[in-house]
Formats: sequence, structure tokens, C-alpha cells
Amino acid sequence: MSSVHLDVEAVRADFPALARTVRNHKPLIYLDSGATSQKPVQVLDAVRSAYEQHNAAAHRGTHLLGEEATDLYEGARATVAAFLGARPDEVVFTKNATEAVNLVAFALSAPGRLQVRAGDEILITEMEHHANLVPWQQLCERTGATLRWLDVTPDGRLDLDDLDAMITDRTRIVAVTHQSNVTGTVPPVAEIARVARGKGALVLADGAQSVPHQPVDVTALGADFLVFSSHKMLGPYGIGVLFGRAGLLEAMPPFLTGGSMIEVVRMEDSTFLPPPQRFEPGVPAIAEAAGLAAAVGYLTALGMGNVAAHEESLTAHALDALREIGGVRVLGPDTTKDRGGAVAFEVEGVHPHDVGQVLDELGIAVRTGHHCAWPLHRALGVQASTRASFYVYNTHDEVAALADGIRYAQRFFRAG
Repeated sequence: MSSVHLDVEAVRADFPALARTVRNHKPLIYLDSGATSQKPVQVLDAVRSAYEQHNAAAHRGTHLLGEEATDLYEGARATVAAFLGARPDEVVFTKNATEAVNLVAFALSAPGRLQVRAGDEILITEMEHHANLVPWQQLCERTGATLRWLDVTPDGRLDLDDLDAMITDRTRIVAVTHQSNVTGTVPPVAEIARVARGKGALVLADGAQSVPHQPVDVTALGADFLVFSSHKMLGPYGIGVLFGRAGLLEAMPPFLTGGSMIEVVRMEDSTFLPPPQRFEPGVPAIAEAAGLAAAVGYLTALGMGNVAAHEESLTAHALDALREIGGVRVLGPDTTKDRGGAVAFEVEGVHPHDVGQVLDELGIAVRTGHHCAWPLHRALGVQASTRASFYVYNTHDEVAALADGIRYAQRFFRAG
């Protein structure tokens, strides 16, 4: 099998980590991009250049380096906004997607137009990553609101039969993943948002697993908020994004306070800048923003449609290959329809950690455990799983190696 959508060998040449060997001098087969992606030289160079040539505190000082750092930072914001089809003032830089969710959850518990109160409801789903679950649990504890959730079907999709009944006139926000980090399921967020808007509820989409892998336009998506992390989309650690509709951000109080986000400070009180600066206290992460902008540029040059098509081809190959192995159960949908490139599975009679360790000895890096999605694993009847997740640099030969490695693990533990 081959992919006609990307020149994968040319892509791989941009990633220094893929040229190294790992255990037993095996070449690295990296199938854990759902946890974090590898970084191309274009991103590494952008981060290095920011420190070497433009190292200064953005939004401070009038010297040339300060101006250059500010231009890098705000230029990165404009780049990210264009990537999403958003306005620059709707893009807030955070530490990661987790902090972005917490920012919104905090704002909804603070006094103001958006405040959640006792008797209100928060709707989430059973397939959420803990980052889009625990903050809403905490919001309900702080406010007395009620947490409700949509269940998953046995094949790992959202059960939407009762969607209209689950979103009521008491629902304040619906928080839903745009792609499951376990099953790869892509819920119909635009449809969920349409129903939510009809009931006056807000919608937050967790795009940590979708924005790096498929075209995402915030207007078409229909969500009021979208969160994602740089490090899962070829960029550096330590920076993430909160997209929020301008009118909503304007109504939200700051999550953290200090320098850079203030308008006027007196000993008695302070006033705050408008969004997005209101939510970005302290010296900004300039080098990280430059790296994120370079990652967006890299993905844009590849074409997000091509990225999605390449991953769909790999995922189809993996589903076919694993289906042929007796004693292996894939969690989630068994086709690529409305499904991304995360393939979690269990091997009968072998603990996921043992599967992962055997694969690691073969040079194959996968994720094992509950993947920060305990409720979803319980709903699917397993405690843990092994997960392979694909990206632009993966090949069909690596998918075949994964299948061979699983067979080897079965033989190894059967003999043992």
C-alpha cells in the first residue's frame, strides 16, 4: 500500500528523531503522536532563531529586539488565527489545551454574564479526555451545577439518540471532544453545536486530536470555544491555544492576573486590557509561539486535506491488519468513517503494558494504559489498552511492522 497524498520520505527527512535508533539498535518506529508529535527542523530552527536573534520580552521596551519579539509573538497569533479561520483577537495563547479548558471553566464560575449557578447543567460526554472532564466536575462542585453526559455506543461512537432531550434550557455549556484520543471517533460537533445554540447553550470543542490532523474551520465547526496544544501538531511544548468568540472573551474575567494584562493599576484596584491580552499575564512564550507558527506553516504547506487523507490511508491499513490477527480487539469504529488516526486495541491474555514493552524492544513506540480516558475504557469494557497513533511521517511499512510486532508479542507470551 502507498499514499499518493504526501511525499512521506521527503517529510521524514525533516524530522531528526526519526533517523535515530532505539533499543537493540532498532530504527525508531514512532506511533505515539497522539501523546506528542515529533518536531521538524523548520520548527526547531524557528525556536532557536527566536532565542539567538530576537530574545527579548514582547510588549515591553522600545528597543529593536523588543519590537522583533513582539512582532514574532503577534505574528504567530495571526498565523494561528488564519489557520482556524478566526480573527487574531479571538486567539488566546495558553500553556496547553488543559489550561485553556480550565480558563473557560474558571470564567464560568466567576460573577458576570456567563456565570454558572446552582440548578444549571453542564453536558459532557463519556469519551472525554480527563482534561475535558475534571475541570467541569470542579466547576459543578464550585457552583452547585449538575454534570450530565452523553454515553458511548459499544462501537465507540457517541449515542446521540437523546441529544435534544439532554440539552435543556438549563444547559449552560456542552463540552465535547472533536476527536477521541482513544478510539479516533470524530463526533458531529457541528450538529451538537446547532442543537446547543437552539437551547441557548455554549459549546467548547476539545481539538487536541483534531486540529493537528484534519482541516478545522471555526465557523463551520460552530463551537464557541476550541482548545488545542502545540506539541501535538509538530510544535514546541509549553504553548496551547484557546479560540473564543470575541463577544464571549470580552465577557470573561481574567483567569490569572499580573503584568502585561493590565490597563490601569492603582493601590486600590486595577482594570484589565481587552482580550486576548487579558488572558496572557507575564512575559509571553515568544520562542514557543514562533515554533507554533512554524508548525502551522509546515502543515499548511503539506495541506491539511492531504494530511487527513494520508492518515486515513494508514488507519484503514491498520484496521485491516489488526482484524486479521486472532485475539486482537480494536476499540471503537472498525472503519475510517468519521474516524481519525488513533487505533487502540487489546490483545487477549496479554496486558497492554506487556504488549507495549515487547513492541518497544522491537523499536516500536506506542502508548499503553488508559490514555487519560478512564471512563471511556470502562464504558468499552476494558481497564487499559495499547494505542498506535499516526501522523504525517508514518508509513505503511510501519503499520505492517506494528502488526508483526503484535503477532510476536502473542507468540512470546504464549511460549512463556
